[in-house]
Amino acid sequence: MKATRGGIVVDGVVYPETDGEPMASNTQQAEVMNTLYDNLCAMFADRDDVFVAMDLLWYPVKGDNTVRVTPDVMVVFGRPKGHRGAYLQFQEDNIAPQVVFEVASPGNTPMDCGYKFNFYDQYGVQEYYIYDPATGEWEGSIRRGGHLEPFETMEGWVGPLLGVRFTRGEGAKVKLYRPDGTPFISYTDLEHKVREERRRREEAERCLSRLTQRLRSLGIEPDMEDTNGTHS
Repeated sequence: MKATRGGIVVDGVVYPETDGEPMASNTQQAEVMNTLYDNLCAMFADRDDVFVAMDLLWYPVKGDNTVRVTPDVMVVFGRPKGHRGAYLQFQEDNIAPQVVFEVASPGNTPMDCGYKFNFYDQYGVQEYYIYDPATGEWEGSIRRGGHLEPFETMEGWVGPLLGVRFTRGEGAKVKLYRPDGTPFISYTDLEHKVREERRRREEAERCLSRLTQRLRSLGIEPDMEDTNGTHS
């Protein structure tokens, strides 16, 4: 195998690393994809045998570069982390992605959705989830009896492989919960949270400083523990 500007070459067959399509068709779709990817990566940060990817071409069949699809986000159990230009299943112990997420966009057609469902059904995906930012609704399918079967409601559903609980979202704000109950959070919201916590800490430090000065003005020396654990 070798990488070229045109893609990855295996036994003379070139597997392109891009399908020429944009990662997302709008900013809302992009935000959801990034939130899913970032939180799934964080969930499995301590697992060396879980590979998470976003917008990565998947080739399940050796020798045929026309059989391919680009999941918005996919999770592969049993494969190591690491950078890849594409997911060549035949070079990954023939392990197919077990969990796939797609984020609907206004440009999706029934043909697009049908093609992906059939692809994931044929090539072994175990859990397939679709989120629609326009409605906040999830659709899900799980493999039973050798085929993906859609189920009626996703509210409160807990994915067997991920352990993630699904609830209705609000636009780009997906409402998923990790097995420990921690909600999925976007990088932007996380940054806001960090800034707010920093602001509160700095305000508390200012209040403590004012109180200390006030006590000293009254001739009272505060009993404060320093960083070494001693008292002044």
